[in-house]
Formats: sequence, C-alpha cells, structure tokens
Amino acid sequence: MPLLLLLLSLSLLLSSCRVKQEEKASSMSGIFEKREVKDDGHYDLPQILRSGELIIATLSGPDSYYDYHGMPMGFQYALAENFASSQGLSVRVEVCKDTLSLLDMLCDGSADVIAYPLSRHTLSARHLKSAGYRRAGSWAVRADVPVLAEALDAWYHEGLEDEIQQAAIARMKKSRQVTRHARSAYLSRDRGVISIYDNLFKDAQGVTGWDWRLIAAQCYQESAFDPNARSYVGAQGLMQLMPATAQEMGVKPEEVFLPEKNVDAGARYIAVLTRSFSDIRDPDERIKFVLASYNGGSFHIRDAMALARKHGADPHTWESVAPYVLALQRKAFYTDPVVKYGYMIGSETVNYVQSILQRWRDYGGRVAITHAPILPPDAPAGSADGRASERRTSPKNRFSTNRKILRPEDLQQQSAAGNTAE
Repeated sequence: MPLLLLLLSLSLLLSSCRVKQEEKASSMSGIFEKREVKDDGHYDLPQILRSGELIIATLSGPDSYYDYHGMPMGFQYALAENFASSQGLSVRVEVCKDTLSLLDMLCDGSADVIAYPLSRHTLSARHLKSAGYRRAGSWAVRADVPVLAEALDAWYHEGLEDEIQQAAIARMKKSRQVTRHARSAYLSRDRGVISIYDNLFKDAQGVTGWDWRLIAAQCYQESAFDPNARSYVGAQGLMQLMPATAQEMGVKPEEVFLPEKNVDAGARYIAVLTRSFSDIRDPDERIKFVLASYNGGSFHIRDAMALARKHGADPHTWESVAPYVLALQRKAFYTDPVVKYGYMIGSETVNYVQSILQRWRDYGGRVAITHAPILPPDAPAGSADGRASERRTSPKNRFSTNRKILRPEDLQQQSAAGNTAE
C-alpha cells in the first residue's frame, strides 16, 4: 500500500511538472508571436526608439527634400529632423516618385511616417491616421501606431515653421561666409603669382592632370583662398571639402583645415570624378562636367545628361547639358521618369562652372567660354512649369498659408542682410 501511494505521488508530481513546462512553453510562444508581429515593420514609437532611427517617406522638391552639397535639405525634412531630434533619433529618408509610392511604403512598413502633406481623403482611403504636421494637408502614420501618432501631435505646434527657419538663419550667421569678388585675385600679376598656395596647386596638377591655374581658380571660387573657410552646410577649408568627402579621401577631422591636406584631398577627389566621366572623350568638356559634379553632385549631373539625351540634345557637351541642370529646379523636369535624384539648385552649379572658367581664363588659361545657358524651351505637355524663364524669387510654399519657406539662397540673403544691419 505505501508503495502504491508513492507511485501515485510520483505520477502526480510528474504530471504537474509537465503542465508547468507546457504552460511556460505556451507563454514563451506567445512572446515570440508578439515579436514576430512587431518584426513585420509595423513599429510603434517604443520600437523605433530602440532602433534609434526614424524612417520617413517623402517626395523630392524644394519644399520637401533634396540633396545640397551632400547635405539633406528641404522644409519637410527639416521638420522631420526636428521631431526626430526631440526623440533622440536619427532620420533616414526614403524618396518616392509619387503619392502612391508614399502610401505603399508606409502601409507595408518600409517607412514610419509620410513626411509630406496629404489630403484627408487620401489618408482615409488607405485607413491611415493624420499626425504631426498639418497645413493644407497632413503627415500620415499607420493606424496601428498610436504612441507615435500621439508624440507627433504633441510635438507639432503653431509657429514651429518660423522657429525652424530662424534656427537655419542663426546657424548660417555662426558659419563663416566667404565673399567672392567678380575679379580674379593675384598676389603679383607681373610675376604670375596667384596666391601663397600656388605650390600646392602645382603639386595637385600632377594628380588631376589639370592646369594648376584652373585648380587655383576653383579654390578661389570655393574659399577665396581662406584655409579656415567653413560653409553653413559644413564644407571646410581651401577646397571646401564636405566631411564625408574628406573622410573618403583619408583626411582626418583634425587635418581638414591644413592647406596641404585639404588641397591634396580636393585634387584626389577631382581625379575620382574625372575617372567617373570617362565616357566624355573631350578633355575640355570633361573638365566642365567634373566642376559641376564637384559643386552639385555627379548623380544630379547624370540626371541632367539623361534629360538632355531624352530631349535630343548632346549629353556629352556642357553647353547642351547645362540647360537641363537649370531645369532640375522645375517640377516638370525633376519628376521626369529618367531623373533618379530629383530636385537640385541648378542655377548655383551652372554659375559655379561659368565663374571658374572665366577666372581660369583671366589667369591665362585657354578655355572656350560658352554662352550662358537658358532653360529648355519646352516642358512636358500640360505642365504649369513650361514657361520660357524661371522666376528668381522663391515661389510660395504650396503647403502653407501666407508663408514663404526659405531655400538656401534665401537664407543666405537674409543672413547677409542681418549682418549688414548689425
């Protein structure tokens, strides 16, 4: 009898352990099931905070997002960066071609927020939630991220746009601004001495294959021979290297303002760009494309070449391509299917090339100065942008009411005006 009781007790004990193990396994399974749901990309704010990165989807344009000298710019991007900073997050940008792509990217979990104003009708049709920025449209999040939506609504307030613009102007005032004069600068015209850095430009000639006086002309355009020059977008030194470019060329942060390091890195970067345009056989033409890429980014210049080819112009001559660099300021062109990288401030790049070539000729270089380019005469049918010339003033932001969203050139003007007033 005692043996029977002992066996019965052992049986009950084993059964109890088995039940507990099954309950524990079931509980753990439930945890993993929840994680699998979260791993499909539908992260709410707590998961985003753990990842450290806010992914926004937006469209290319002067009032939304564009690349400017390797720096992300645009009003919608600035807003998104402001929100992300308030949460201790970095921003990753996914640029879409159209509204449908924006919606798809948000719905499938590839983005956390649509940082581009959409109508309420568009959002309700996709069962999305309006959150954060609201002005003639709204940003959007998925309906299953209530914490993120609440945080965006708590963050956005009336007057935030003005705060961001004033911060941009203040940042520019803290940055050293280089005044570039129309005339070429010589230390001694009679002796052919352009600057105290001529020996560095002559060394760079061996790296680039360019006339050293052309490198001097470019350096003057970049920094006016100021080794400590720093632009408001972060370009540094004589050749105004962006931090990412300096790092790519092997220049340490503490070395970037050293003239010999800066000029050498700029020369090696010119050599990289020259090789990337090996399809342009004429060396004089190639120089113009390399200069344009140094200023505006080779990806934008390739977009302009694609537009020139599409419209029957020669994609390998600067005189034919420069008008399409200008055209990338117009929506009808920067949204063209052949354009991969969207909007750019083309007028700055075109003027940059023209100014350097003119200065090089003043220094004694042999270069054919092309006529100042004009915008292409026609745009896609039905486009409101198909006009003969582009307004130089920034248009009213179509996503705002009685507001003007400032672009880089506007900020520079305001900053200069403020300094003059002081």
